[in-house]
Amino acid sequence: MPGETYNILFLCTRNRARSIIAEAIVNREGHGRFRAFSAGTEPDRQVRPEVIGLLKRLNFNAEAAHAKSLKDLIQAKMPPMDFIFTLCDQTIEKTCPVWPGHPATALWPIPDPKQAKSRPSEQDLAYVETYRTLNNRLSAFMNMPFDKLDQLSSRDSLDSIEMARGRLQ
Repeated sequence: MPGETYNILFLCTRNRARSIIAEAIVNREGHGRFRAFSAGTEPDRQVRPEVIGLLKRLNFNAEAAHAKSLKDLIQAKMPPMDFIFTLCDQTIEKTCPVWPGHPATALWPIPDPKQAKSRPSEQDLAYVETYRTLNNRLSAFMNMPFDKLDQLSSRDSLDSIEMARGRLQ
């Protein structure tokens, strides 16, 4: 419905990189149509400095980036979420957070840029690549017509849209 704001939660384990980047993208590029939140099930105390630096270089509000606990977000009476995206790398992370019973969830397996254990310049590229991947996926998602967004009700439908869009990798 025109005029409606969709709430999105980016859920991860530590809430220190991928979910923070996704939250920043949606809150800047969502133009009032989308509002993002991020949280971790076992959050770190701080966002990675590489993420803060990247957000600053890309003219995002890096001051708004901070690690949050899912438990604290729930206790703070967060608004109802329309979409929940779990961001983790199933090839490395033993468990990915889940939100049981929510009808519009998706798992977006994205490698942790911190795992790029190499020279600093190569690690910087890993954070830029994480941003690029998230920005492409979120741009495709946020540019969907309202009627398509309203039809999304299961993980399968969100995942199939990712694949159908082609530009999401």
